[in-house]
Amino acid sequence: MARFSRLHVYQTLLDVPIVPLFSSQDLDVCKNVLSACYKAGIRVFELTNRGDFAHELFAELVKTARADYPDLILGVGTIIDPATAALYLQLGANFIVSPSFDADVAKVCNLRKIGYLPGCATLTEISTAESWGVEIIKLFPGDTLGPSFVKALKAPMPWTTVLVTGGVEPTEESLSTWFGAGADAVGIGSRLLTPEILQKKDWDALELRVKNALDLVK
Repeated sequence: MARFSRLHVYQTLLDVPIVPLFSSQDLDVCKNVLSACYKAGIRVFELTNRGDFAHELFAELVKTARADYPDLILGVGTIIDPATAALYLQLGANFIVSPSFDADVAKVCNLRKIGYLPGCATLTEISTAESWGVEIIKLFPGDTLGPSFVKALKAPMPWTTVLVTGGVEPTEESLSTWFGAGADAVGIGSRLLTPEILQKKDWDALELRVKNALDLVK
């Protein structure tokens, strides 16, 4: 079961508004990435559901977080059906992220009072998701929609809370542009957790890179 209420998840996401997005078939790599991000100040982390036995890796990370990082919120991404959502909720996921909105996934999450962050790319999709109780919209793909979409969205729908995924870089220019346009949080994958750092297993460098990104946001 989830350790945190969805209200706590939402507030933590807004307080520490960078969510690392990561997937790997190597449990040791996953644990080291999790540790580096936590030491840097990350408090919300998304493991994407990719590859065989991804749920088993997630279960091990949940155990690690409970033992070593008591205030770290772990969730899972790339969930497109209610059965998979239910599986991860049983393993302790604190939030569910999807590339698109699915009413059945929303229902499963609502029944368990778990945060659901679906990907949306139009005002109609966003309104539909919000009518199902979605509090934070994953704006996806961000690199296609651009910061101007966020600014345009916030004018008629200022109540919409936006997590931008795709097209965000951990640089002052990129972060200031997205947050300046009205983004409430951002999700960053390989641009933050770079393949070069992962290949070298330079966890100190990863920690510093993530910390610098958080400092830019602050």
